[in-house]
Amino acid sequence: MSEATTGSTVPRRQLGRYLRELRTNARLTVQVAAKALEWSEAKMWRIETGQTSLRSHDVETMCRVYGASEELKIALMGLAKETKGKGWWHAYGDVIPDGFDLFIGLEEAAISREEYSPELVPGLLQTPDYARAIMRNNGHLHDEEIERLVQLRMRRQTLVNRLTAPPALQVVLNEAVVRRAVGGPAIMAAQLHRLAEANERPDISVRVVPFSAGAHRGLETGPFILMRFPTTGDGRNHEPPTVYVQGFTGALYLDKPHEIDCYTEAFAVISDVALSQEDSTALFRQRAGEMIGP
Repeated sequence: MSEATTGSTVPRRQLGRYLRELRTNARLTVQVAAKALEWSEAKMWRIETGQTSLRSHDVETMCRVYGASEELKIALMGLAKETKGKGWWHAYGDVIPDGFDLFIGLEEAAISREEYSPELVPGLLQTPDYARAIMRNNGHLHDEEIERLVQLRMRRQTLVNRLTAPPALQVVLNEAVVRRAVGGPAIMAAQLHRLAEANERPDISVRVVPFSAGAHRGLETGPFILMRFPTTGDGRNHEPPTVYVQGFTGALYLDKPHEIDCYTEAFAVISDVALSQEDSTALFRQRAGEMIGP
């Protein structure tokens, strides 16, 4: 996994986990550690959750306060240097929402992705016109910002189109996504054809939960993305599986084992009531035809 691919996201999260574990083993609360380091508790939270890069000097200071060994201190100081790396998305910093750069970095590093999307086509599968229509609905974005965001979304899509090891992508949509004519009939028909074409690829699966399924687990979970990452030679994860839950005012990153188990089971149950990949493709093409007429 190269820094050019992952940017600083994965190293930041790794470093944050190591430092949190050191603090916990030293039996220091966040409040006590923050006071000893003369930092705010908010800064401590950003560090331990991988939201910010760190200087080697800061890591050295934290290791001293936490009583880390000399060997571990040197290793973590080296890891801190990797947190300074910038991914390609740094060029879009003017339009990326706060914290979303963390998600893009994880998205780039993931080897598989399971996503339930009850309202919208996922960003990695959107056409430019569909994406543009969604963003215009925001009401607070200027045309220039919208175009920059569309460019960013299309740049993210190179992830699934790359020739070497694209991530395995499994998506389950609610039927409402297929029925809702975002941007008008012509734009939506083109989007549905895009989904049908995606289903022809061996590494992508897009399925639909029909209205006829009635109540199902997705009504409880809401939208979510479960990402999994490469393992080392000994089978250990450098980065634990992570669930991303996007809310209206912010996002959650969940990576505790029981949280991963809950969402893994939920995705399996939702998938069980979805149409097959073939029937979903047929629905995409049928609905596209209904929208644009004969």
